[in-house]
Amino acid sequence: MDSDLGLDGEALGQLPFGHPMRRFFALDPDIAFLNNGSFGACPLPVLAAQDAIRREIERQPVAFFADEAPGRVRAAAARLAGFLCAAAEDVVFVENATAGMNAVLRSLRFAPGDEILTTDHVYGAVRQVLTHLERTARVVVIEAPVPWPITVEDELVAAVEARITERTRLLVIDHIASRSALILPVARLAAVARARGVNVLVDGAHAPGQVLLDVPALGADWVVGNCHKWLFAPRGAGFLWARRGAQDALHPPVISHGYGQGFAAEFDWIGTRDLSAWLAVPAALDFLQGLGAERVRDRNHALALAMAETLAAAWGTGLGAPRDMYGAMATIRVPGRPSAAAGADLRGRLWREHRVEVPLMAVGEALHVRISAQVFNVPQDYRRLAAALPALVAAL
Repeated sequence: MDSDLGLDGEALGQLPFGHPMRRFFALDPDIAFLNNGSFGACPLPVLAAQDAIRREIERQPVAFFADEAPGRVRAAAARLAGFLCAAAEDVVFVENATAGMNAVLRSLRFAPGDEILTTDHVYGAVRQVLTHLERTARVVVIEAPVPWPITVEDELVAAVEARITERTRLLVIDHIASRSALILPVARLAAVARARGVNVLVDGAHAPGQVLLDVPALGADWVVGNCHKWLFAPRGAGFLWARRGAQDALHPPVISHGYGQGFAAEFDWIGTRDLSAWLAVPAALDFLQGLGAERVRDRNHALALAMAETLAAAWGTGLGAPRDMYGAMATIRVPGRPSAAAGADLRGRLWREHRVEVPLMAVGEALHVRISAQVFNVPQDYRRLAAALPALVAAL
């Protein structure tokens, strides 16, 4: 990888993780940034590639959008598809995972009384789309409760399977749940649903780059994901994959000139927009693969688990799930018994008073901290959290 920082892929892959990685990011060096899971952190070489694309567009906007953009978008989508083990024609870009979920959910047709099955760990924005369908299409949304704390994935599979009925038309399932950081057994759940004639939509917002991902092998009909969280891409780059027989009825949230011309044509052009985030995805993949995608996954998983166990021991609490059901994020129960409503206040005080950025989530009946581990994190980041939080809870 040729970057403004003068490192090729081989040299990048030899650099140690932790503080040496900070030089590649614009993050304030004084903060403990433990929340890569929310909005990511884009490396400087990728931002430079995006800026170069923007300058290229501005040199001749008409020629770029009219002549070059279609091929460039398809080429970038093909590069991403290769990373996802998918065919290029089955992958399109969207603004983010929520846009992809909207594209699928608002394209499908339901009869009044049809059931959409999800879990009580469903992402909040996706739950709002389901609420919209409850009001407009008169569907019934069923939330299967995820056992929490969970000890084995069989508990979750059983909880979902028990709620499939003859009226279930669609299973909407997270790959990695935002609130709990739980990795769901999506391939098993998809197989259960498809065996009962139920279509499957996977919200994989957190999956690409955090776990090894073969999208077609999941067995779903549709999978969406983000590139800005764990793939190092600029914000504004997400994707939608659809199996070949489940593309014809799909339309982007914005209908434009490509309407009726096929899956890729409709999604690739939705009107004038800044294409630089999409076109910078190959640069993001260069950065990730220069570091070594497997090396990044393994290191981040190990750091997240080690620090989660350290925090749980320091606070006398525990984790919500087994080690193999977490990736580069983990949730640890907060000490004491603060209310769910206290989460926003605690997060704000951690940031203002201790310069620790970390979300607090209500999962089950308790408040949890959701930590992330990214290539720039070091154990000291988590020790600051360990020391700061108990006093803040005690002061509530």
